[in-house]
Amino acid sequence: MFGNKVIERLDRMLDDAMNGTFSESSYDETKLSRLESRWKEFLGTSVLSNQNLEAERHRLEQFISDISHQTKTPMTNIKMYTELLCEEVNAADPSVERIKKYAEEIGRQNERLEFLIDSLTKLSRLESGTLEVVAAHSSINELVKAGVAAVKPKADKKKISFVTADAEKETSTIANFDMKWTLEALINVLDNAVKYSPEGGKVFINLSETEMYAAIHVIDEGQGITEEDAARIFGRFYRGSDVQQDEGVGIGLYLTREILSKEDGYIKVVSNENRKGGEFILYLRK
Repeated sequence: MFGNKVIERLDRMLDDAMNGTFSESSYDETKLSRLESRWKEFLGTSVLSNQNLEAERHRLEQFISDISHQTKTPMTNIKMYTELLCEEVNAADPSVERIKKYAEEIGRQNERLEFLIDSLTKLSRLESGTLEVVAAHSSINELVKAGVAAVKPKADKKKISFVTADAEKETSTIANFDMKWTLEALINVLDNAVKYSPEGGKVFINLSETEMYAAIHVIDEGQGITEEDAARIFGRFYRGSDVQQDEGVGIGLYLTREILSKEDGYIKVVSNENRKGGEFILYLRK
């Protein structure tokens, strides 16, 4: 039924596939029969599938390692302050102030742990595709108003005000995005702006448009972002060299980037050589 050369060729292709050395470019389709062509296509698909599985396995291993590393600090702190609290309570002359301090620290670390786990869960569901971002024509003005309202209580504690003249215009700017998940992305950026702004400062929110995108500019009065940090700031768990001591886990901007990417948008950071204020721009597809 088959010629010897064809059988030998198929045999070599099968050996290559079993050894993991199959390469589609090694074969000239014009010199193969229809059966050989389909066999080559099948083997190529199999190799690609194996590569994808290996990449997914590596990603999962890295994700588990990240979870282990990031949860260790708050859990250790909770344990430490719990022990200090118990020692203070059992002391002959307990201090109410120290007891209150330890209890507040336990609560703060617990909130940090809850935030981290919640963020990791959202990120995992987004990356695995179990939770879908569904874009639809929505109002960016309403998005900004909702984002500011969510972050305002935290901003009020630092006496930080929002300047949102563009978002308060009667005519709404429309783009194609998932309101729920994009609100999550915007809140992450606004939260950062409040966190790194000086007390009594302002956060400016401006809107702009291009032919393909509508953009939200979030500008703070903080210390700015270096070019070095700008190149890596959207990495998972990355934190700038100047904010290592500030509260945070370094996952918000990474999550924001993933959300916008799912709806064909993207985020950009503007580095400032004078280090006067930071600016993040969220681009939403029209």
